[in-house]
Amino acid sequence: MQMFRSTSDGGVAGKLSADEAKLLRALVDPVLDLLGDGSKPPARKPPAETDVFDELERMFSEEDGDSKPEAPTDPVLARLLPDAYADDPESAGEFRKYTESSLREAKKYFAQVMLDTLPENGGKVRLTGDQARDWMRALNDVRLMFGVRLEVSEDFEEQLAALPPDDPSVPVFEVYGWLGAVQESLVQALAR
Repeated sequence: MQMFRSTSDGGVAGKLSADEAKLLRALVDPVLDLLGDGSKPPARKPPAETDVFDELERMFSEEDGDSKPEAPTDPVLARLLPDAYADDPESAGEFRKYTESSLREAKKYFAQVMLDTLPENGGKVRLTGDQARDWMRALNDVRLMFGVRLEVSEDFEEQLAALPPDDPSVPVFEVYGWLGAVQESLVQALAR
């Protein structure tokens, strides 16, 4: 599927149907909901532009500076915000304490970029190189959400083929496959 093509300025351009745009919006929103902690809206600045000192000040101004956030219990959130040290809970908690907030904000930013640049009713999409990379990251998070919920294995095609045609999860598997094709189209357009 050649949904996107490269542009002369290093970006990508493509076209989405109204249904494709609506579907992408509907799929990105649950990721934003999962990542949201309710305390603030998604960041509007790229992750590299966020103020590290503000983040450090926030971390150290909390009453209990030694408390470490727990690993998420939701399997999707655990996949989106994985432990850095699977065999060392102490180190994993320490790492999470200093990185989870910024990782969460970065992922919310990527999803918001996608929503902000996605035409409401479909149509032409023109993205800078940075926006296209943000789309790829947001799509990856959506695919991770699907993959966990569907228990997708490396043998995705075989998994799908083994389902009876009337299985209610078949359309969801097909959406998962379509998301991969959209992501691949972006990768190929950026690589040109």
